[in-house]
Amino acid sequence: MFKYIVLFAVLALSLHNCEGKWFTKCGLVHELRRQGFDESLMRDWVCLVENESSRYTNKIGKVNKNGSRDYGLFQINDKYWCSKTSTPGKDCNVTCNQLLTDDITVAATCAKKIYKRHKFNAWYGWLNHCQHSLPDISDC
Repeated sequence: MFKYIVLFAVLALSLHNCEGKWFTKCGLVHELRRQGFDESLMRDWVCLVENESSRYTNKIGKVNKNGSRDYGLFQINDKYWCSKTSTPGKDCNVTCNQLLTDDITVAATCAKKIYKRHKFNAWYGWLNHCQHSLPDISDC
C-alpha cells in the first residue's frame, strides 16, 4: 500500500510541474499587445515564441552546451538574465521560476530588456526560423 501512495505522490508532483498555459497564436498576439509589445514587431515576437517555447509559459529548455538553461515563454537564459536561486538577480533581477508563470508580465519585461540590448539576435529560435519567414497574424 505504501508503494502506491509514494507512486501517487510522485505522479501528482510530476503533473504539477507539467502545468502551464499554452497560448493559441491569436491568444498570444492579444497577450503581447496587452503587455505593450511594439505592433510593428508583433510577427517577430510571435515567431520567436513559437520557435522557442511552442507558446508554453512553463517551458524549461534542455541544458545548453555552457551548462545554462532557458526558461518560460521567451526562453530566457539563466546565465545572464535570471537567478536559479530563490533570490531575484542577474540582469533582469528576477528568479528563473518567475519566468514560468501563466502571468507573463515579468517574462515580458525581461524579454523587452533583452531585445533592447541585443534585438532578436539573443534568440536562436528567431535567428534560425524567423529572419526570412514570419507568421501571418492578420486574423488576430
